[in-house]
Amino acid sequence: MVGLVQSGIDALSLGSLYALTALGIGLIFSVVRLVNFAQGIYMAFCAYAIVLPTTGGLSRLFLGALPTYALVATVLLFGILLALLSEVVLFRYMRGAQPATMMVASFALGAGLQNLLMMIYGSRPVGINLWPGLARLVEVGGVNIPLLQIVTVVVTLAILAALSLFLRNTRFGAAMRASAENFRMAQMLGVPANRIILVAFAMSGALAAVTALLTLPQTGMASLTMGEGTLLVAFVATVVGGLGSLTGAVLSAYLIGVISVLFQIGLPVEVRPFRNAFVYLFVIVVLLLRPQGLFNFGQKSERI
Repeated sequence: MVGLVQSGIDALSLGSLYALTALGIGLIFSVVRLVNFAQGIYMAFCAYAIVLPTTGGLSRLFLGALPTYALVATVLLFGILLALLSEVVLFRYMRGAQPATMMVASFALGAGLQNLLMMIYGSRPVGINLWPGLARLVEVGGVNIPLLQIVTVVVTLAILAALSLFLRNTRFGAAMRASAENFRMAQMLGVPANRIILVAFAMSGALAAVTALLTLPQTGMASLTMGEGTLLVAFVATVVGGLGSLTGAVLSAYLIGVISVLFQIGLPVEVRPFRNAFVYLFVIVVLLLRPQGLFNFGQKSERI
């Protein structure tokens, strides 16, 4: 029983990180039909901003020296500004381009930002000792659970609840939902396209920052590729959930988290290093049976 509860917490914690990234991808795709593969490098930038540039493995704190509330606010602002800059400098001028063209542009942006990060900090991973207190165990119902996993799940659920309230109860939220259903029609009805797109990018950047802050205490280091694994799984989750469906992206992210943990438990020890291969095999089977996604029940109209 204890093992089952611990596995459930592991699945929720892993699924939460996937869900935050999938949500960032889904928010932008819903309004501009862009799969932004630079989302992973946003995470890396936010992580590296915590320390001063160094070419060695040891780091000196920069933003990480701030009090927790100021650190979180500053890293969030950093992620938001980075995402907004991407939209204003690059993607705004590609409106009307084919989705594949925009996707390649996002790859190029990610590669460019990654090389810029390499020029500033070097190519070696940098150790960052952020919030070591989150590593301690907390007893919940007789089960010892790392505090970091509890924080990850609670923060993610709080963000999902806040985003749901925003989308349902605010003017911008209603405009974003209308844009997700039919962007051209929403424009004809007076929805401010540029503002909606900027809000989507800002949310995406903030989600990348939160994911970086939740990942760093777990890995203990920042690296140029730290967001790639999470980004790949999150992209798969958005496809499995049905591109354009935010709810589908989140549910699929948690589903993949559960499937990953189940394979980790059920596979023979010598096969467990290849767990991701079985996860992607599961994804292929799902897409063969339901190519439009598990939670996509309607046809999507053409976006800009």
